[in-house]
Amino acid sequence: MYAEDTIVAPATAPGQGAVAIVRLSGPRAIEIARALWYPARDGEILPRRLYLGEIRDPKTGAAIDRALCVIMPAPNSLTGEHVAELHCHGGVYLTRRVVALAMALGARMADPGEFSRRAFLNGRMDLTEAEAVADLVAARGESALRQALAHLGGALAERVEGLRRQVVGIRAHLEAEIDFADEDIRLPSRNEIAQDIKRLIGDVALLHDSFERGRIMREGARAVIIGKPNAGKSSVLNLLLGSERAIVTPIPGTTRDVIEDSIQLGPYPLVLQDTAGVRESADEVERIGIARTRRHADEADLIIAIFDGSRPFEHEDRDVIRMCRERVGVALLNKSDLPQVLSPAKLDEYGLEMPLVAFSALKAGGVGELRDRLERAVEVLLSKRGENGENGPEGVAISRERHREALARALDALESARRAALSSMPPEIVAVDVGLAAEALASITGAVTTEDVLDAVFREFCIGK
Repeated sequence: MYAEDTIVAPATAPGQGAVAIVRLSGPRAIEIARALWYPARDGEILPRRLYLGEIRDPKTGAAIDRALCVIMPAPNSLTGEHVAELHCHGGVYLTRRVVALAMALGARMADPGEFSRRAFLNGRMDLTEAEAVADLVAARGESALRQALAHLGGALAERVEGLRRQVVGIRAHLEAEIDFADEDIRLPSRNEIAQDIKRLIGDVALLHDSFERGRIMREGARAVIIGKPNAGKSSVLNLLLGSERAIVTPIPGTTRDVIEDSIQLGPYPLVLQDTAGVRESADEVERIGIARTRRHADEADLIIAIFDGSRPFEHEDRDVIRMCRERVGVALLNKSDLPQVLSPAKLDEYGLEMPLVAFSALKAGGVGELRDRLERAVEVLLSKRGENGENGPEGVAISRERHREALARALDALESARRAALSSMPPEIVAVDVGLAAEALASITGAVTTEDVLDAVFREFCIGK
């Protein structure tokens, strides 16, 4: 499924650094590396050991760098092919020069994710483990790191394979009924088959429904900041970020569009969105901003509702409370440094159900409590996405749309198989739907896949992985 040529790329991030690793993979990887690098001492070069030497221009013999080299013969390497790495000093020009020399000797510049793709195609990892490599590189917090490591260790693949084995077992019973219809042997009845499929549907649905929890652990919870104009939304955003990310003025309607940035709350990343103030407006641009506020509030995982304690309760505050109903989040009674006009009791009276924190954006009063409350809110979100050990905060969860779509296809096929079994359809009909479910599950790990799927998976990787 790929050209068996030799590829090369920097395996370290672009830019200047202490060390840069140039990686080669393919049938001529070791040959090309040894044509560029000369050991400092004579003797045998053993696999998987670093040796000091010198990189030289093959044409002129001129020294380029003092560098380390390691060779990893196939099949016991990252990609399952011959692999060699040159550990150079991390100058930008130097790295490009070494890559160019390798290409002059016959290597080709690797495409994004091509090393990991070759590892998958050569059976060194399945697709869930390959995707975990990308997630590990992109992890923005401890929760994302833990999840990526679990997937890299095979936790998701093991769970999916266990479900697939159950599907294959059901199909085996159906195939036995087809092949031995005239034999006097005890086979599961169609009702028993339907009950087995029903139990399996529950197990598959449990993994399918873990998507939102997995997404939050991988990408972070999305928290939208809402409130009427001049309640202090942008000031709260700046305080949480620790920088002047949003413009703050006493002029109502300063924020016209959604401003987004991220923070870290304990093990969880949190994506903050500052929005236009909630009010009626004759300004067309502001009305568009307010419409976006409502849409982002509907789509957000968490709500941070801001109320101005120095001003009386207004109909805009009532609108904000309506947007908070049955949502997870935190409410702030801001401007506690000023004489208080709006009381917590008044907000309770109008139906505010969120925990309320006294806050002063001007004097940074209450920031610590707000961060604690937000971290607890994320934990509430995760617990709401899974209320038992299997799908709870420590359970296996999916976080990619590709996985969710495959599990949805498996569920549809199993539901169809169950209906067919209950309708006493011929076993051949039931077996077709059960087979489709098995294929959908196999596509998650890559046991069944297409070139288009591989392109979609690996195009998001960086070059060198």
